[in-house]
Amino acid sequence: MKGTVGELGEFGLIRELTSRLTTTPAVRIGPGDDAAVVAAPDRRVVASTDILLEGRHFRRDWSTAYDVGRKAAAQNLADIAAMGAVPTALLLGLVVPAELPVTWPSEMMDGLRDECQVAGASVVGGDVVRGDTIMVSITALGDLRNQEPVTRAGAQPGDLVAVTGWLGWSAAGYAVLSRGFRSPRAFVEAHRRPEPPYHAGPAAAALGATAMCDVSDGLIADLGHIAEASKVRIDIRSGAIDIPTQMNDIGQAVGVDPLQWVLTGGEDHAIVATFPSDTKLPARWKVIGEVLNPSALPQVTVDGAPWTSKGGWDHFGDIES
Repeated sequence: MKGTVGELGEFGLIRELTSRLTTTPAVRIGPGDDAAVVAAPDRRVVASTDILLEGRHFRRDWSTAYDVGRKAAAQNLADIAAMGAVPTALLLGLVVPAELPVTWPSEMMDGLRDECQVAGASVVGGDVVRGDTIMVSITALGDLRNQEPVTRAGAQPGDLVAVTGWLGWSAAGYAVLSRGFRSPRAFVEAHRRPEPPYHAGPAAAALGATAMCDVSDGLIADLGHIAEASKVRIDIRSGAIDIPTQMNDIGQAVGVDPLQWVLTGGEDHAIVATFPSDTKLPARWKVIGEVLNPSALPQVTVDGAPWTSKGGWDHFGDIES
């Protein structure tokens, strides 16, 4: 579609965006009314919200509109899965400049729709507003399907710590893009479009996971959330974490120890969880550490010692992945 958002107008833009959507059986009333109606068979709704701001969370010279849509959906749907729930629906709040070509929000909506389909959810409504810069605000909903939510507060001394999904790939891709390159492509794409293991969250809950979190701020930072909530210490065994050869090559090229990316790089949206020590985990889960009694040491250690390098994501600090 040609033209700008301003030329199309608010209601024309809404019609253009909603025309690109699909639905699921959970959606009783979708876009077009004052509010959506989504089935909640469990009678409990898991909800999460997040914001992507241009220049802070994405750059249009690095990522296509479609990439931004996939990423915006993924980081919210991963939060639902990390509670042990099944994603059902997503709501969009979109701020765009009037001079923005209509193709940008249209392609972004395609990305939202396609990522929702991967997770088994659908976009059910939202709002669009004129602003000076692009902002994508997402609210995701999920269903526990009669299971108890897996929070960050249940880890017990003696539990295993296991992870499924990618670690450090997005941070390595960010390093590549920051230096003006576009390859290795797999790492660049991991930064542009994370691939959370959605089904692993509910599966982990069924296996008896005692605590769980998606890796959005960095492995150490997110395990720190679990350790703090559970009042335990967690020790990571660095030798148990596989580092791909290409990631090592990128690290050598840019002068960074790739373990730094693995331990502190965020936005991969892998899922990390703690399990009782006798749990038989599927092959997709990799045991990388254990839960210990609290001590005077920091709440998360690596090979028994504090991790002294900076890392992890803090929106109001100067620490970046």
